[in-house]
Amino acid sequence: MTSETNLLETDILAYLKCHEEKDLLQFLTCGSVDDGKSTLIGRLLHDSKMIFEDQLAAIEKDSKKSGTQGDEIDLALLVDGLQSEREQGITIDVAYRYFATEKRKFIIADTPGHEQYTRNMATGASNCDLAVILVDARAGVKSQTRRHSYIASLLGIKHIIVAVNKMDLVDYKQSVFDDVKKEYLAFSQQLAFDDIQVLPLSALRGDNVVNNSKELGWFTGPTMMKALEEVKIGETKSNEEFRFPVQWVNRPNSEFRGFSGTIAGGLVKVGDSITVLPSGKQSTVKSIVTFDGELASAEHGQAVTITLNDEIDISRGDMICHQGHLAQMGKYFEADIVWMSEDALMPNKQYDFKFTGKYASGSIVEVVHRVDINSLQKMDATHLELNEIGPCKVRLTQQVAFDSYQDNRQTGAFIVIDRLSNITVAAGMIKHPFSIDEDDTTPTNISEFEIELNQLIRKHFPHWEAQDIGQLFGK
Repeated sequence: MTSETNLLETDILAYLKCHEEKDLLQFLTCGSVDDGKSTLIGRLLHDSKMIFEDQLAAIEKDSKKSGTQGDEIDLALLVDGLQSEREQGITIDVAYRYFATEKRKFIIADTPGHEQYTRNMATGASNCDLAVILVDARAGVKSQTRRHSYIASLLGIKHIIVAVNKMDLVDYKQSVFDDVKKEYLAFSQQLAFDDIQVLPLSALRGDNVVNNSKELGWFTGPTMMKALEEVKIGETKSNEEFRFPVQWVNRPNSEFRGFSGTIAGGLVKVGDSITVLPSGKQSTVKSIVTFDGELASAEHGQAVTITLNDEIDISRGDMICHQGHLAQMGKYFEADIVWMSEDALMPNKQYDFKFTGKYASGSIVEVVHRVDINSLQKMDATHLELNEIGPCKVRLTQQVAFDSYQDNRQTGAFIVIDRLSNITVAAGMIKHPFSIDEDDTTPTNISEFEIELNQLIRKHFPHWEAQDIGQLFGK
């Protein structure tokens, strides 16, 4: 009997408090098709006793109809719940699962391996602290393994566990593991990872997932579960500047006016001096209000309502920062773009850009280059196709507050929305601002009036070509 189980039976309040104080690790599984991502998650939950008996019975029943493991239970069905996923034996959409051990709480995102679902993988990775990248021991590092690794690096994931899976199919040979490890580490030198662990395992057989394996006796490192429990995360969040995107102006009565949202970075205390962007107005924090009462301070990730000592005009989409530690303000920036639409990115086409709580219209004026996923080389490009990635220059019609994605993963990120279909067509990570006057490739003779007029024409006359619009301006 574990200490937690004993506490659960003797003191439920103490158990709940202990569980509440555990830190949370959000991680995803990714890699190429059929590397065993869903099976690994099923094995983690099964061997750590996190599957209820009725769930296990249902999976055993479904395994006879939809399983891919013959007479054995197919643990992948625990996360592959869509009918089309079971029929094809693949993962299509991101599936999330929650579990906890005595040391830590976990949220797992199981992401698809097919190239056509790369956008789903990017979505699943956006909020994760760690990526488990599976590699089939028989096939080694594939192009999709490289693609997912590169996207994980772009999205700011610093901790990587490379799970060399299906070791049972290569007779648990250490030489095979060493070759895969050498190949991946050579590729990953070009990526911005702080910590990489390479582990051999068999998700199907349970070797080195939760329990040690005699078959892998030559491996002296941790099991997958131990690596997940012991990886250190969250150190960088304490160094972030305070960022509070306003989501809602809370005005329940004439006596109260607060600004609600989720803190996107740093720490705020009652009495702190703040500046509101874009207006630049200043004040001090009067109170920090939550559903459970007022707080003396609040930090990254907490949803709060902040009241100020001065009456300042603040609206949804504004950002509150500490005085002297402001986010950047601007209309022009360069960002890494992951294109998610079957319709190619067209430079100078008008799109909507959504930031933390702010919408702005604008265009992508230039694709700087496209990144070749296999070699990470920079390729000349004028546009981006589905699942292609590259740095682009963005021009908005109004100023927004932002940070570089490297400094803050929330205030440095945005999505691009097609204005006609209202479909999200891309995800972006801001690198740095640029001056339009210093950029040789961006026209400097475009006035704000022309931009707004161009926007209105495209909205009401979407069939017009760019050259037709240009003729209005004598270009």
